[in-house]
Amino acid sequence: MHTVLICDDEKEIRTALRITLSGAGYETLEAEDGRKALELLGANKPDLVLLDIMMPVMDGLTVLSELRQRNSALPVILLTAKSEDTDKIVGLNLGADDYITKPFNSMEVLARVRAVLRRFSRQAEPDDRPAVLRVGGIELDDETKTVTCEGEEISTTPKEYDILKLLMQNPGRVFSSREIYQLVWQDIPLGPEGTVAVHIRHLREKLEINPADPRYIKVVWGKGYKMEKKQ
Repeated sequence: MHTVLICDDEKEIRTALRITLSGAGYETLEAEDGRKALELLGANKPDLVLLDIMMPVMDGLTVLSELRQRNSALPVILLTAKSEDTDKIVGLNLGADDYITKPFNSMEVLARVRAVLRRFSRQAEPDDRPAVLRVGGIELDDETKTVTCEGEEISTTPKEYDILKLLMQNPGRVFSSREIYQLVWQDIPLGPEGTVAVHIRHLREKLEINPADPRYIKVVWGKGYKMEKKQ
């Protein structure tokens, strides 16, 4: 049984989320602010965090930053208001795995929680593809889950890693934002363009000498993204 940590300063939202998740068979933990969330994370091992951005004492982005500084791969779904688009983008850059915009309904919450947990809990299917992928100066080792560029190790979030792996496994193939979202997030895309674009931009900043003129991850206008074939 999976455990979900609900972190939101509004008691009514925590209660609604607890009822929704408990009814679907999930265990829940609750925190009213970011500091309490970090305390619970230190004492427990939840499988996923629902994290509000705007909270007193310690906000959600600070909590997320601390989690990722610990190299935590714990899945995090942000709870955001429509007015928090900038914070939402910052959160995705910090390594959030998805977001839910308030007000939300119970079916959306369950769909996104299940999709993220499925993505992180499913076992890798055996295949005959090489564990080490190389495109130009980029090397991805799927056994050690490491990425290097020109010999220097690059830190990636779980979603950035999965997008890069998808593109490197298929050099030259164009993937639309919708296809990338479906394959990486394992979910039905709801306006995926912005989410995918943020992760692509972050990858370029880490891998490209000049992100504005990328050598590797190319955009094909009106169609999507591809990994340029390099010898």
